[in-house]
Order: sequence, then structure tokens, then C-alpha cells
Amino acid sequence: MYLLDPNSIEFPNPTLANEDDVLAIGGDLSTERLLAAYQKGIFPWYSDGEPIIWYSPAWRMVLDPRHYKPSKSLKQLLKKNTFTVTFNQHFKEVIYNCKTINRDDGLGTWITDDMQQAYIKLHELGVAKSIEVWHNDELVGGLYGIDQQHVFCGESMFSKVSNASKIAFAWLNNYLVENNYDLLDCQVHNEHLESLGAYEIPRQEFLDILTKKKL
Repeated sequence: MYLLDPNSIEFPNPTLANEDDVLAIGGDLSTERLLAAYQKGIFPWYSDGEPIIWYSPAWRMVLDPRHYKPSKSLKQLLKKNTFTVTFNQHFKEVIYNCKTINRDDGLGTWITDDMQQAYIKLHELGVAKSIEVWHNDELVGGLYGIDQQHVFCGESMFSKVSNASKIAFAWLNNYLVENNYDLLDCQVHNEHLESLGAYEIPRQEFLDILTKKKL
């Protein structure tokens, strides 16, 4: 584990993360540092009261959007057009809801106030993007992430009504397929995402894909 130099945005080699996938601590959430991190497959994940912790997982949970497997019930729901979906029009509202929504696991959120403001700045630069799901003109679900041009790094999602976040996820995958993205980065293992077709790949394989130029 490395302590970041506050006067430099440089990160250690991502392969030097410890057995808990922690690469470094400290630094800040400046736009420049966050961009440098995501370009190397590194992301911040910590709670209020902790120093900033930077992760580089040895095994990366990813989804090839062409292999996404929505459930039959979700396919039927998509055909009904019960929800309206917009793209990247209400980022601030999406990240606020991701931050404040009550989670079923009771663990709360890892999105601190500083992180919320940092990702809003990334959105203003066109790097962080959101998907919004509406029902009767009310924002009921959505997600946001970091757009790396050929890899989309999913960060968080929320749902106020049943299936709203699933609609956002399905819409995102369709968007990624239509625009020839290589991967949806899901970061760490999740059984639900695995049921949708996500799988783990070694760190180096992920970094090779991430650093590939989009054709």
C-alpha cells in the first residue's frame, strides 16, 4: 500500500496493489487525479471519516455488453414502455439519489459529499455520464459512471420503484452495443451482475483492454 504524494497525481503501478486490492491511500479527488486513476483502472472507494482509499482489483468484474442476459420478465417489461429513459440530462439528481437512497443491505452509501462534488465536475467535463429512468414525470431510477470511450466504468445506481434500475442497466447495455464499446466495468464481483452475464477477468487483461485505443 502506497501513500500518495499530495503534490503529484502519479499513481504506483496498478499491479502493486495488496491482497485486499488496495493500491494507495491519501491524495485528493481533484479532476486531474481522478482522470489519472481511471485511465489506469484505479478507483476510489472509502467511507466518511476514512482517508481516500484507491483500489486496483486483481480480478475485475466486467460485462461484454453484447453478452448481456436480461431476464424474460425484464424483456417483457421493456416491451411495455412503462418507463421513459433519458441519457445524461440530470446527472446531479442521479448521483444525489445514489448517495441518499436507502439500501436493502442497510450499509448506506460510500458516496461522500466530496465524492459527489468531484464526480459532478467530471460530468461537466463530459467524462461522467448518467442514465435517468422516469415514470409519470418522476425520476424513479438511474445510474452513473465514467465514460472511457470504449469502456464504461459503472459506479452506482438507484431505484425508487421496482425494476427502475434494471431498466437503466438494460438501456446502458444497448447504448454500449450500439456505440461499439468493448466492456462495461462492474469493478468487483456481484452475484446479481453475474446472473446477467458479467464475469471476472485478471487485472492485466482489463488494463490491456482499457489502454487500447478505440478504432
